[in-house]
Amino acid sequence: MGEIRKLKSSRGGDPPRESTPRRLAAIVAGDIAGYSRLMQLDEEGTHLRVKRIERDLIEPSIVGHHGRLVKTTGDGFIAIFDSPVEAVRCGIVIQQNMVGRNASMPKDHWIEYRIGVNLGDVIIEPDDVFGDGVNIATRLEGIAAPGQVYISGGIYEQIKHKLVCGYESLGDRKVKNITDPIRVYRVLPDPAAFNRTRKRRENVLIALLCVFFLVIAGGAFWYAFWQPLGKAGGQASGPVSPEIPKVAASPPPTLKQAAPQTQPAPSGAPAVKQGTSPSQLAAPAVPATPPPPAVREPEMTMLRGGSFIIGSNDDATEKPTHQVTIKPFAISRYPISVREWNECAAAKACAFVATGKDNTPVTNISWTDAKQFAAWLAGATRKAYRLPSEAEWEYAARGGTQTKYWWGDQFVPGMANCKNCIETAVAEQPVEVGSFRPNPFGLYDMGGGVDQWVEDCWHKNYQGAPSDGSAWVEGDCASHVIRSGSWKNDARYARPSNRDGYDTHVRYQTHGMRVALSP
Repeated sequence: MGEIRKLKSSRGGDPPRESTPRRLAAIVAGDIAGYSRLMQLDEEGTHLRVKRIERDLIEPSIVGHHGRLVKTTGDGFIAIFDSPVEAVRCGIVIQQNMVGRNASMPKDHWIEYRIGVNLGDVIIEPDDVFGDGVNIATRLEGIAAPGQVYISGGIYEQIKHKLVCGYESLGDRKVKNITDPIRVYRVLPDPAAFNRTRKRRENVLIALLCVFFLVIAGGAFWYAFWQPLGKAGGQASGPVSPEIPKVAASPPPTLKQAAPQTQPAPSGAPAVKQGTSPSQLAAPAVPATPPPPAVREPEMTMLRGGSFIIGSNDDATEKPTHQVTIKPFAISRYPISVREWNECAAAKACAFVATGKDNTPVTNISWTDAKQFAAWLAGATRKAYRLPSEAEWEYAARGGTQTKYWWGDQFVPGMANCKNCIETAVAEQPVEVGSFRPNPFGLYDMGGGVDQWVEDCWHKNYQGAPSDGSAWVEGDCASHVIRSGSWKNDARYARPSNRDGYDTHVRYQTHGMRVALSP
């Protein structure tokens, strides 16, 4: 579709316009699949829902991922980002949040976005962007399946080793008004999704190969067995080899020798009936199935509870500071490890198998994943395991102190696993749990290491927060609170009062968890 520009006359001695600024950007284009049908079903209701989604999801997600919303159309939007990683991450967040929003609606009323992401040179104007980079993004969005994110080859090359997700190559596609074919990839947010897709294809190939070999084997069997029988039937009047009756008449030698080898039953054993066959005598007893091994429970530390001042004046999200009273509870001494998580995965109760060393914290989990693990652990042990509340987490992290860090008001290198806090460079995974000193409550990695999910819904500050230490929840939260900071964040994130929020159903490579237990 051609671009419509407003042309101004240069009469009257107007100075020539300055050159239009250009820049390289990641462009995200999205629109709603079946928008016209939705408007026919419920015009006013659909319009209100779309506006609410734009206000509550689209715009905050773009801003939260350091992008700029260029414009919205009746059924879509265009945004630009400096970072291809943040552009794709924003697309994933939008799509996965829409899954939760649609869950309570009839399928024919679902609002599903198609999203395309491209990296290209664009012309920027105050209220719009132009160029082939934008056109390609809109073409990708046009061929994307509802609920999916499609990216160009240029985006793929920039992010392929930087996001924990899979990518399915859809090959080169020829799209309207673009001269050269575009290499297209489908983003698979679940890190196991790509392997499942590839496994399905492998299974289909294996099945086809099996059918092929069965046909070949069937033909060979027919040729080797049925054809000689047919020839023998045609020659029945001829002489028969004298060796054949001998072999047929003689009993099998193994049966002859079975009787003398039979041992008398021990006096303590029950007598064997005479009609028992030799094969029954030789059959060994089948051992009873051993009981399944007990679940390895996390090491827990019991805290007596008490009152403390939650929050700080260092950040607006941590205000206002206020007193909270905590009831006695237990919390895991370490973040949940890869080994502990994979026990849940082996029981088919957690969605994926975690990678990494057994004693490193599990990463790349969503709040929903964390709740699944806690529910599985509670069911397997018949104990009330759960996620800690935000207040419980900070009480435990402070270890009875009220200073900026649990060891004092000044950061001390080597006390936490955070960016520029230790001599080793930032790795792809955090170090093993318990590698740093514990706080006064004997808890490890309560600052740095991995971000840790808590039960509470995300609120931008503490205004109206409960004072009894319970989780601050209401309805179906779009995002939940994470605490602790991670090995990829700097020291200010390792403060006990630091708090942040992230989308409920979205996995991220630095997000982990620990569990709490009510007495």
